[in-house]
Amino acid sequence: MSAGADGGGGAAVAVGSSEGGPLEDGFVPSALGTREHWDAVYERELQTFQEYGDTGEIWFGEESMNRLIRWMQKHKIPLDASVLDIGTGNGVFLVELAKFGFSNITGIDYSPSAIQLSGSIIEKEGLSNIKLKVEDFLNLSTKLSGFHICIDKGTFDAISLNPDNAVEKRKQYVKSLSRVLKVKGFFLITSCNWTKEELLNEFSEGFELFEELPTPKFSFGGRSGNSVAALVFQKT
Repeated sequence: MSAGADGGGGAAVAVGSSEGGPLEDGFVPSALGTREHWDAVYERELQTFQEYGDTGEIWFGEESMNRLIRWMQKHKIPLDASVLDIGTGNGVFLVELAKFGFSNITGIDYSPSAIQLSGSIIEKEGLSNIKLKVEDFLNLSTKLSGFHICIDKGTFDAISLNPDNAVEKRKQYVKSLSRVLKVKGFFLITSCNWTKEELLNEFSEGFELFEELPTPKFSFGGRSGNSVAALVFQKT
């Protein structure tokens, strides 16, 4: 996970504001926001895959992947468009993109074990046109740039839980995103920690909302809402 996860294993990282020392943005600091946690997670998942062939869970479920791919098909995103999966985890989303015909896709993660796991899964699937890199999205190498599509399913959520200055890390995330994404390029984010309005505020500088994607709704106490927000931004 590049400060989070995407197609990776594990559950969603929702932690709302509550007692117990919340950060200034209302989130409670959590190990889910640390590299040590995700290194340990993917070391275990890599071992499980090597022993049993289990690829792990899909962040936000399989429907979350299909939702993004349907959007890309609806808007006729060219199959050779450059796509970056931020925090690729076990790389399952990359596999799905490749199966749908996308041929210029890259997955990054700051956990070497995640990238090793992704590579093993991709090799097992017989795919060869997927690029993988160990990269910390908050401290990028100069090589990543010019992407038409950037995708995040859970990485920004995890960054928000980092015990060490999460606010600054979120600002750096936006700077990194602006650097790697082409002008008029699209950023597809799925979050269980942030509402639509909050995400609009977080990405207000250099990005504009292009579309809100439908997500499952819940009802409680006479009120209804969405447990997950899925938005498409366009770089201005």
